[in-house]
Amino acid sequence: MIMLNIILPVGISFYTFQSMSYTIDVYRRDMKPTGDIVEFGAYLAFFPPLVAGPIEWGKNLRPQFQQERTWNVEAAQEGVWLIAWGLFKKIVIAVNLLVLVNSVFSTYDSGESSSLPEGGGLLVMLAVYAFAFQIYADFSAYSDIARGCAKLLGFELMLNFRIPYISTNPSDFWQRWHISLSSWLRDCLYIPLGGNRKR
Repeated sequence: MIMLNIILPVGISFYTFQSMSYTIDVYRRDMKPTGDIVEFGAYLAFFPPLVAGPIEWGKNLRPQFQQERTWNVEAAQEGVWLIAWGLFKKIVIAVNLLVLVNSVFSTYDSGESSSLPEGGGLLVMLAVYAFAFQIYADFSAYSDIARGCAKLLGFELMLNFRIPYISTNPSDFWQRWHISLSSWLRDCLYIPLGGNRKR
């Protein structure tokens, strides 16, 4: 088997989603294609959401590049707050929960141990719940930081997480967890393939 040592750019999946969103919006005639290569390049390479989203549709994000930006104190304050809240979730919540999760599950990484760790099933259950909150805090933190950075630059990105663990059913959960991805998959795959109308 041949292994290719290709270095891929950071956030390649989000570059792909951004360019596909633009292409689909143009195909559906939700917006007209741009003739300005600089504007398109700025839209495609807009850095705040490239690591963890949110995925923005071209019809929502691209017009913001055409607007004249002026300093807005309220937006800047909200942006700084979002960045601080995201950093708190990442550094304080996610990192500390990760210590607990790793201390329990690292014994299973090598595949040598299949017995319960010292502390028993209760500790494993606690680690499972800790992992759920750790991954939420980690992922939503990046989205909050991205939204905050975008606000400082005069852009508005969509809300990507709406307290998903208070949802009452799986459908409600997917309307609250990584909203931009689930709505993208719904609009670009699920509905075009027939949605509920086909088996």
